Amino acid sequence: MPVRQDDYQAIRAVVENWAVWRDAGDWDRFATVWHSKGFMSATWFRGTADEFIAASRAGFDKGVRILHFLGGTSVDVRDERAIAQTKMTITQRDLVHDVEVDVVCTGRFYDFLAVEDGSWRIVRRQPIYEQDRLDVLDPSADLTLDADELASYPVGYRHLAYLQRQIGFDVKQDLPGLTGAAVECLYREGAAWLHGSEKPGIPA
Repeated sequence: MPVRQDDYQAIRAVVENWAVWRDAGDWDRFATVWHSKGFMSATWFRGTADEFIAASRAGFDKGVRILHFLGGTSVDVRDERAIAQTKMTITQRDLVHDVEVDVVCTGRFYDFLAVEDGSWRIVRRQPIYEQDRLDVLDPSADLTLDADELASYPVGYRHLAYLQRQIGFDVKQDLPGLTGAAVECLYREGAAWLHGSEKPGIPA
């Protein structure tokens, strides 16, 4: 069934506002994109929307910079539920072995949405991590990664995991990538959500 343009535009606005308001530290408006039962999963976090807002704010105040850039969005709608997939990049700048780097991870935001109080809101957000890379900011700097540690992380976000472990995050190892059991499970949960399942799957 074709998606109504007004639903598509409203859902795309929610996705865009999430990225702009979070990266800008606009926490009051950031809270408005979330459903009252909102849940967020990421490499470094798993918990309710309220907990995610608090953790993001605390990190922002300490100088942690995790930025987001969005590409195209695909939306499926059934009644007052939707699944949105949005191409994105996550960029984090920090020190790895005392060398300043940028890690850029490419993937998709996979969002479970529902209408609440007349507006589309995110019930669950699960990033899909497709591939990443690490760039040294100073070309003259000497940086050697621990090859065994790097290889121990999932291929879609191994450089991001390496950086985040270096700065003290507890990085999750079971998140969906471009292919594999985790992302296939996510797709099944999305289909079930559109057909009326009680919960938006089991967050990874």
